[in-house]
Amino acid sequence: MFALGKPVIVVLINGRPPAVGDIARNANALIEGWYLGQEGGTAVAEALFGDINPGGKLPVTFARDVGQLPVYYNHKPSARRGYLFDDKSPLFPFGYGLSYTRFDIGAPQLSTATIAADGAVQVSVKVKNTGARAGDEVVQLYVHDKVASVTQPVKQLRGFQRVTLAPGEERTVHFTLDRDDLSVWNTRMQRVVEPGEFEVMAGGNSAELKSTTLTVKG
Repeated sequence: MFALGKPVIVVLINGRPPAVGDIARNANALIEGWYLGQEGGTAVAEALFGDINPGGKLPVTFARDVGQLPVYYNHKPSARRGYLFDDKSPLFPFGYGLSYTRFDIGAPQLSTATIAADGAVQVSVKVKNTGARAGDEVVQLYVHDKVASVTQPVKQLRGFQRVTLAPGEERTVHFTLDRDDLSVWNTRMQRVVEPGEFEVMAGGNSAELKSTTLTVKG
């Protein structure tokens, strides 16, 4: 089908992330259907013909090849699996998804740059529909503890909000980060918030993020 030179859209029906590297390189678009229900055909047809504007996001990470497995967004800094001379980035990262419009997500803005260990901070993120169609975007908030007594993931999802925006419309979404979002299990198996710097990141998926720094005082 690809050899015909015609546009090809591939609909995936599967129960787990498949190996679709070659398909992704050649297809004009991919629709991930997982295990569609009885109205799945209607939903796919409406998306293909543009009657609806899809806004789904991947709840898993798609690997480029088997050498990356297991692959997930919240890995430890040392868990860089992959073949030596190949791209170690995911084929599609956690939280990824396209629609028939485009969005611009700004850097997260903090209500205060410094908080106490038992405090909280408000995080504001601007999102704008820069395309020509109304659509949905899911603004995702991630946090990384830069220096901790126990090794922490490179990022962890700490909030998300779906917003529907008309063309040109801009909105600010708000999140709250508190001790539940910033705490770690220490070597004594105690849940504590350790002083130091935290990277606060926001974006439309786990790979394309803008960040700022939050400082927690002891």
